[in-house]
Amino acid sequence: MPVYRKRSLLDAPVREVFDWHERPGAFERLVPPWNEAELLEAPRSLRDGERAVLLLTRPPIRLRWVARHYGYDPPHAFHDEQTEGPFTLWRHAHKFLDEGKRRCVLEDEIEYRLPVGILGQIFGGWAAKSQLERIFRFRHARTAADLKRHGQFRDNQTMRVAITGAGGLVGRELAAFLTSGGHEVIRLVRAKADIAPDQAHWSPSTGEIAAQALEGLDAVVHLAGENIASGRWNPERKRKIHASRVDGTSLLARTLAGLKVKPKTLISASAIGYYGNRGNTVTDEDSEHGAGFLSDVCRAWEAAAEPAAAAGIRVVNLRIGVVLSARGGALAKMRTPFKFGVGGVVGNGEQFMSWIMLDDLVGAIHFALQNTALEGAVNATAPAPVNNREFTKTLGAVLGRPTLLPLPTAAVRVLFGEMGEELLLSGAQVLPHKLTEAGFSFEHPDLKNALATEFGKG
Repeated sequence: MPVYRKRSLLDAPVREVFDWHERPGAFERLVPPWNEAELLEAPRSLRDGERAVLLLTRPPIRLRWVARHYGYDPPHAFHDEQTEGPFTLWRHAHKFLDEGKRRCVLEDEIEYRLPVGILGQIFGGWAAKSQLERIFRFRHARTAADLKRHGQFRDNQTMRVAITGAGGLVGRELAAFLTSGGHEVIRLVRAKADIAPDQAHWSPSTGEIAAQALEGLDAVVHLAGENIASGRWNPERKRKIHASRVDGTSLLARTLAGLKVKPKTLISASAIGYYGNRGNTVTDEDSEHGAGFLSDVCRAWEAAAEPAAAAGIRVVNLRIGVVLSARGGALAKMRTPFKFGVGGVVGNGEQFMSWIMLDDLVGAIHFALQNTALEGAVNATAPAPVNNREFTKTLGAVLGRPTLLPLPTAAVRVLFGEMGEELLLSGAQVLPHKLTEAGFSFEHPDLKNALATEFGKG
């Protein structure tokens, strides 16, 4: 029977590593971004009898994977076995071996048997082992990185943090990261009925918000807003984009300012669209705003948070670059044409793209929550922006696909109008000076290595 093992030495005590695995959010953090898997049911703990349910998708196949926990032995081990899924047998031992006061060994040991007996071993054995190596290389690296980020502030108190947009790409990952670190997350949702204990109602369009649920919070992270790239901009779409950012931020800031026990911190999302089209000019937080629709929206968006700052709340306007993740957003949309070999340079390819990997954005938000010296405008971008030509070449190389079919400037304008002009043909070389000066460490500062990690090619 095949057995796969992965061992890593971690710079964290065994109890801390086991506790991280046991908290809510850890299971989501360990699902590789390139896996087409949907978490249907997360285990409430690692105790015997708990289970995890995943929906695995590889068109046209959709398959449920159910794993049941057993052998709970804190802080040394827990186990799971497949009760429904693609393997004839799957037993997974998670082991935590003490290596002294501040170090431990994380070991995963998996016994598995592929279907169709010996034929499965002959024709699927190498592929299965290769996939396991990809997955567990990612899992061990993610575990080490998360523990490092949380360990940097282990002497700080855990926080109660409310998140708007918690169902979005960034919000979901941030909530999982924070809860796995021992923090409590309250999700602001638009639904009124069947509100869960970790949720609170708000509705920017009607001005409703459950203010009492926000009393006594340590911080609020405001991420909600209309998707700016979901279709051509017309007057109504632009009105919705503007209102979703400005009205929601204003409602939240005014509500927080009026609380008896105010949060210490509000991190309010903004965007590098603030700077407009800057060509090759290097841009940082001290640079002036640009021109255009997005710049106007960003200025109004940031101004809407001023009531919170006036009430003594530390406000961070996080100007976020192009967020890259295989789970969704811009990179997931780009992947399809590149996968089929029809990706290419957009326009003249000289426009700069200031990007940030999703996991570094989550880390930057966490850093800003913990670091009280950060305030006002803070750029959330990787320290090495690239132009569109370089990005195209790098993505094609990582995916092993040609990049021979350009999208000319005239075609962008015809197909996407003003949206294409501002999102695809414009750019700015934005640097994260405040983050780097404050000591923030990027896990993925290099584009090629970052993309390789995100797609499991590293």
